[in-house]
Amino acid sequence: MTDKTSSPAPATDFIRNIIREDLASGKHLRIVTRFPPEPNGHLHIGHAKSIQLNFGIANEFDGNCFMRFDDTNPLKEDEEYVEGILQDVHWMGYEWGEYLSYASDYFEELYEFAEELIKKGKAYVESLNAEEIRELRGTLTEPGKNSPFRDRSVEENLKLFREMRAGKFTDGAHVLRAKIDMAAANINLRDPVLYRIRKVPHQRTADQWCIYPLYDFTHGLSDALEGVTHSLCTLEFEDHRPLYDWILAEVSAPCLPRQIEFSRLNLRYTVLSKRRLIQLVEEGHVNGWDDPRMLTLSGIRRRGYPASAVRLFCERIGISKSENNIDMSVLEDCAREELDKIAPRAMAVLRPLKVVITNYPEDKTEEFEPARHPKNPEMGSRKVPFSREIYIDHDDFREDPPPNYFRLAPGKEVRLRFAYVIRCDEVIYDTEGKVNELRCTYDQATRSGAKAEGRKVKGIIHWVSTKHCVPVEVRLYDRLFAKPLPGSDDSEGNFLKDLNLNSVETINSCQVEPGLEEAQPAEVFQFERVGYFCVDSKESRPDTLVFNRTVTLRDTWAKLEQEQTRQS
Repeated sequence: MTDKTSSPAPATDFIRNIIREDLASGKHLRIVTRFPPEPNGHLHIGHAKSIQLNFGIANEFDGNCFMRFDDTNPLKEDEEYVEGILQDVHWMGYEWGEYLSYASDYFEELYEFAEELIKKGKAYVESLNAEEIRELRGTLTEPGKNSPFRDRSVEENLKLFREMRAGKFTDGAHVLRAKIDMAAANINLRDPVLYRIRKVPHQRTADQWCIYPLYDFTHGLSDALEGVTHSLCTLEFEDHRPLYDWILAEVSAPCLPRQIEFSRLNLRYTVLSKRRLIQLVEEGHVNGWDDPRMLTLSGIRRRGYPASAVRLFCERIGISKSENNIDMSVLEDCAREELDKIAPRAMAVLRPLKVVITNYPEDKTEEFEPARHPKNPEMGSRKVPFSREIYIDHDDFREDPPPNYFRLAPGKEVRLRFAYVIRCDEVIYDTEGKVNELRCTYDQATRSGAKAEGRKVKGIIHWVSTKHCVPVEVRLYDRLFAKPLPGSDDSEGNFLKDLNLNSVETINSCQVEPGLEEAQPAEVFQFERVGYFCVDSKESRPDTLVFNRTVTLRDTWAKLEQEQTRQS
């Protein structure tokens, strides 16, 4: 699928304003940012905001952005996630070139920084277990208490730390802690753990290490080693900033990056907690990380969202420190706006109802040649055959139509898209009394493009020829959760009870116009009057195309919510 984009106006937000001031004052000559995911899961729409911010700023100010993996916990990390994250960032439209790095690249330097802290009396080896450390940590209203091992000598701490590295102790026997202030109001400064023993092979360093630094220790020092000028992260790290600054100030860091926080993305009708996403996958509530109902970037991509729609979404929600709760309709509107520009049109009947045009010759077939895209003539045209027997959608016929109903009904007329006006003359029922077939007549003088004096037909419906159409499977994906804030009204925060039990409907009897059998995986079409649909890149087969609904043509959820509000 071609991803056409336009050049947006330069963004303005408080972070960019800081950067402009730093450049103007000469504080920095070149801007360096970084995007540092942990490879223990796949990226989601919230990460897209950070990707666009960090890579976007680097591009905008002619700087560099490091694509850095925080791979310090080998228990949870996997090369599969590394490859998936790289694919997601590349799909978003950003390149890292030579600036691909891993925290594990700096394990030796980080170890040396840790020894430097020990030698300065700013770190010590702790021999309490995790539960004992928690008990001494204190609370938000009560100070913590010093560990009995806090006053070990520098020599003893160095000896123990080096023995930890040499593998002489079991997991959990010791940790390395910073020596700051157990009475600090900020709990993050109460002698946080810097290193732990993990006798687990690492995906990049194998068995070279058996001690691993924690994120708070690794993050700022990796920034400094890479020359990062502005370390941009979400607001939950605001309380960690004093520790970030303390570590950099206490070691011989090559530079002093500035950490700046912005609000994380909160999106209604979904969950973006990695823990909850993992639970959805592992408990089988979805079919993997790339399930089209998931707001992972791989799920969004498989559903048919173009990267330009995600970038547009990130641009519209902006960057600030204010907490937000963005409605899903904003993302869906961005998808509609971008897909309207690039998606070729086609006709598809999801729930076929046979129509026999009794006064049309049985052996005749004619072709109409509508545009593939009404606004992009360069996309050319397509040939749509018409014959005596066609399918229309069941939803476009009513036996007892309500007032102002402009589709097909007994004795009523409707125009077939690109073709003729037809009138319903007879309804044929099956043995169960359900509508099985319609008998209609057409007016040859009303061929599309021809002038038919005195004929005004308001209704226009889509159709396909029964002799020429192509059978496909269609999956109507909807929002994964039925409530805007999953789990918010449950005392235990059980978000699973708010799963939308009708989040996907599979229809096997759909028919599409000929030509679509050659559609390529991930190609998106606008099924006229129905919505945008993408060829499933994972489950389409040579004998059966599978189309995923990307998004409807209109925000039907907004209308449903308005109706519910009126009724209540």
